Amino acid sequence: MSDAPRPSPPFAQQQQEQTPGRTAAMNPQPDHGEKTYQGSGRLAGKAAIVTGGDSGIGRAVAIAFAREGADVLIAYLNEDDDARETARWVEDAGRKAVLMPGDICDRQHCNAIVDKAMDAFGRLDVLVNNAAYQMSYPSLDAISDDEWDKTFDTNIGAMFRITRAAVRHMKPGGSIINTSSINADKPNPGLIAYATTKGAIQNFTGGLAQLLAEKGIRANCVAPGPIWTPLIPSTMGPDKVENFGSQVPMKRPGQPAELAAAYVMLASDEASYISGATIAVTGGAPII
Repeated sequence: MSDAPRPSPPFAQQQQEQTPGRTAAMNPQPDHGEKTYQGSGRLAGKAAIVTGGDSGIGRAVAIAFAREGADVLIAYLNEDDDARETARWVEDAGRKAVLMPGDICDRQHCNAIVDKAMDAFGRLDVLVNNAAYQMSYPSLDAISDDEWDKTFDTNIGAMFRITRAAVRHMKPGGSIINTSSINADKPNPGLIAYATTKGAIQNFTGGLAQLLAEKGIRANCVAPGPIWTPLIPSTMGPDKVENFGSQVPMKRPGQPAELAAAYVMLASDEASYISGATIAVTGGAPII
């Protein structure tokens, strides 16, 4: 990992209309570890699913997993350009990349993701439930029932269904890694629907770790703080984007590459006694 200074606010005011946004339109461009992450075979021979793997944290994880020796299925909504770029980096690392577009709010699609991974790889060792949806709102009245339900269906409903399907195929040593958030412990009132799902993810993961221990399958969370991904300019106003990340002690957002090591550690056999944990990657903001 480079020790070069990371981008800090203020950033150029920017906003994207589409959700979850596109990487190419971001200024500055996020760092996914394309030029810096060096693998050492820690996931050699493993097969992984990464939801939301087209961009942001998901892309960084897919690149790191591939460079550690894993084949990766990249599940994503409809961002084909970003997904193809992630697949290119996976293949450049000499590993197999499988693209799986579709809406994880579709219950059948959740099963199809796992089925496609099994067809492609013949095994499933690691599941990274990373896909998420958020929008910011000034009041409860601004949040429709449909918006609330979409947030829950995407962030926790799909996580349950994909995990349920995956566990049927995972063998002892398998690892489930769920992306939670600092919002699970310090909820942002403007992101109340999103923050509530992130609290549910942390609780789900703690229960899952206990439920699956006898099967030899581990379940953990990574809880990011503010991370510079396409979700930010596509779901926040230009003023908030301009100052994004300034609220944490490091006074800047994290780059996706700065989370990859946490996911690799939790996916690896070196973490064989770690289950039910939450790894905070928050730029100094404590989760206690």
